[in-house]
Amino acid sequence: MQKLFDEVASLDAKCYKDFFLTEDILMEHAANGMATHIRKNFQKNAKVLIVAGSGNNGADGITLARLLHKDFHVSLLLAKQPKSEMAKLQLKRAQALHVPIISTLDECDVLVEALIGTGFQGVFNEQLLQLIEDMNHLDAYKIACDTPSPGFYADVTLTMGALKKSLFLDNKKDFVGAIEVLDLGLSRKLYETTSNWNLLDYDDLKLPNRVAKDSHKGTYGHLAVISGEKLGASVLCASAALRFGAGLVSLISYEKEQFFNIPHALMCTHSLPKNATALAIGMGFGLEFSQDEIANFLDNKLSLVVDADLFYMDIILDILKRKDIVLTPHPKEFIALLKLTNLADIDIDELQNNRFKYAQLFCEKYPHATLLLKGANVIIGQKDAFFINPHGSAKLAKGGSGDVLSGLIGALLTQGYAPLKAAINASLAHTKLAQNYLGADFSLTPDDLINGIRNL
Repeated sequence: MQKLFDEVASLDAKCYKDFFLTEDILMEHAANGMATHIRKNFQKNAKVLIVAGSGNNGADGITLARLLHKDFHVSLLLAKQPKSEMAKLQLKRAQALHVPIISTLDECDVLVEALIGTGFQGVFNEQLLQLIEDMNHLDAYKIACDTPSPGFYADVTLTMGALKKSLFLDNKKDFVGAIEVLDLGLSRKLYETTSNWNLLDYDDLKLPNRVAKDSHKGTYGHLAVISGEKLGASVLCASAALRFGAGLVSLISYEKEQFFNIPHALMCTHSLPKNATALAIGMGFGLEFSQDEIANFLDNKLSLVVDADLFYMDIILDILKRKDIVLTPHPKEFIALLKLTNLADIDIDELQNNRFKYAQLFCEKYPHATLLLKGANVIIGQKDAFFINPHGSAKLAKGGSGDVLSGLIGALLTQGYAPLKAAINASLAHTKLAQNYLGADFSLTPDDLINGIRNL
């Protein structure tokens, strides 16, 4: 698990104040980190083209050109003339060594994009947009310095000092490539401060573990899944829960015909089992139940995982008064939830550009709820603790994948996981199942996910 930060200017300032480092020293280490990456991956005399902007991100690129000069065939293209003091200084140093400066893009083995940094708030003009488009068409290994400029597709982003949250927005996922953190002359343990945001990795995954030999099916809990209009959704949820360790799983429906041709291991009932330990509700609901019937299902203190259609219903406001709940909306459902709770009335673009903001806003108002906001990078939050699972893939873009996720969460709730831990571990297991799938990306089905649980 790694920390995530909104900005690192304050972390740089701490280095100047507490450790007597300078901006120049930090920049030299940043450029040296990029140089080390290139030296490890390419032979000497490879062609390296560095495209630099006018600020300190461009200064990092100019510094890199100096460090690689003579060992590699380095060319420096200045997209804009240096404006920051560091960019001006680094250019003087590069010119003193006669680093080649070119005016148009050229073929290369390595392309380093150092146009703007994370603090850029402006809009690119047509000339720069065309430059980026031309850079994308070069047949080269593409490196983004600290963060990719808008529209630039990087093979790797070499980011400075610490991980920035902005690198994990959904709309950045296609652009950042692999992400590596470069140190700035001291350990990240010293450079970083505390943060409420964290990046998850598979080392953080804690799977159910049946240690006790003296146990029975009741030891591992009983998940009740409310089966709505679309039976398939609840069956997928229930089947995933059973495979993920729940001792008992029951489908609840008022319609007898719903119970034909479902997996034999799932129990079927018309009322909530007395020994239920957790409840999954909302997946495939449709218009099957009235608000009063839903309220009847919720007349208890069971741990709860909520999905899909319930995010459009007023009863969600009563659900939010409960303590042990996990909410799993996709972006459109989260927009509906924000509107019902009077937190915001926004569209998809606004949400996707500000996912962290609205997740935090929701968790501040409902600190007892655990939010799992689906997306290319999943956001999980409770109160003031937030986690990003960056391992989502296009394989999971298939109807029913979310129902499997709800089942994984429900299974962990029945086995005693706290809601936040259940959401974190179920999400990691979910993306790991997709990663482990060896078929074509487009061919993954929810059943493949469920069958893959046995090999986690």
